Amino acid sequence: MAFRSRLNRRAKTENETGLSTNANLVGGRFFNKNGTPNMQVRGLRFLDRLNIYHSLLLMNRWKFILVIMLFFIGINVIFASIYLLIGLEHLGGLVAKTSIEKFGESFFFSAQTFTTVGYGRINPIGFLASFTASLEALIGLLSFAIATGLLYGRFAKPRPFIQYSKNILVSPFKDGVALMFRMVPYTKNYLVNVEVKLTLALRVVENEVQKNKFYNMNLEIAKANTLTSNWTLVHVIDENSPLYQFTKEDIENSKAEVLVFVQGFDESFANTVISRNSYIADEFVFGAKFSPMYHADEMNKTTILDIDKLHDYEPVQLAVQF
Repeated sequence: MAFRSRLNRRAKTENETGLSTNANLVGGRFFNKNGTPNMQVRGLRFLDRLNIYHSLLLMNRWKFILVIMLFFIGINVIFASIYLLIGLEHLGGLVAKTSIEKFGESFFFSAQTFTTVGYGRINPIGFLASFTASLEALIGLLSFAIATGLLYGRFAKPRPFIQYSKNILVSPFKDGVALMFRMVPYTKNYLVNVEVKLTLALRVVENEVQKNKFYNMNLEIAKANTLTSNWTLVHVIDENSPLYQFTKEDIENSKAEVLVFVQGFDESFANTVISRNSYIADEFVFGAKFSPMYHADEMNKTTILDIDKLHDYEPVQLAVQF
C-alpha cells in the first residue's frame, strides 16, 4: 500500500497489546464503543464457558431484574407442580375448588414457603409434603443470600463512569495539527491520578502478508492529578507520530483504529478503575474543533459543565492538507 512507505520508522512499535498481529484473524474493530472486546468465544463446552456470577454481575440492570423475577416464578411453578403431584390432600387449609384455583393455592403456598413468610392458613401434612416444604425453604434461604450478594456486588462494583466523544478530530494545534478526543466523568465520584494511553492499530502489508501493527501514540498531557471536568486528549501529528504524512485515504485504507486505555483511582470506591474505548477510521473527523462544554455562572459563582455538549464540534481550516 502507498501509505506503508510513509510509516515513520521512529514511531515506537507497541508489542504488549495482547492483540493479534495477523490481520486475517481479526474481523472488524478491536474494541466496541462500550470498551468490551469485539470478540465471540467458541469451541468450549457450554458448562466450561458458563460463568453465571460474572454474567449476572455485568448484565444490564433490567435484564438482571428480569432474570431474578423469572427465577422466582419458575422455581415456584416447579414446587407448585410437585405439591400437585404429591396430592393436594397433603396440604391442609386449601379452600380452592377449580383446577386453576388449586394450582394458584399451591403456587402461593410455594412462594410463602420459599420466602419463609408462612402465613399459616395452608400447611403441609405428611412426610413427603413436609420434606418438600423444608427443602424449598432451604433453597429459598440460599437463593436470597445469593441474590443479596449479587445486588451488593452490582451496587458496589467500581466503575469509571466516563463518557467519550463519539468522534476523534483532526484539529489545528499550535503551528500544526493534532488528533483530539475528549472524555468527561458523569457522576460525582471523581477520579485521581488518572493516566491515559493511546495505541494506534494499522493494517499493513509486509512481505506480501497483511499484518496488524501497533504503535504508541504520545499525548501532550497523559496524566492528570484529578478528573473533575471534561479533558481533551491531544496527540500531536508531527515527525514522531505514526500518522505523520498520512492522508485521509491512508487512514481509511489502513483501517486505522485508535485504542484508548484509561486508568484512575476512585476515591469513593477506594479502588483503581479502568475504562477502554476505540475510534475507527469512520469516526475520524478532519478539520474540526470541539465546542466549549462549560461556562461560568456569575450569579452562583460556580462553573456549569454541559455534558450534553460532549460530542459537539465545529468545522475549521487545517494548515496541513489531508
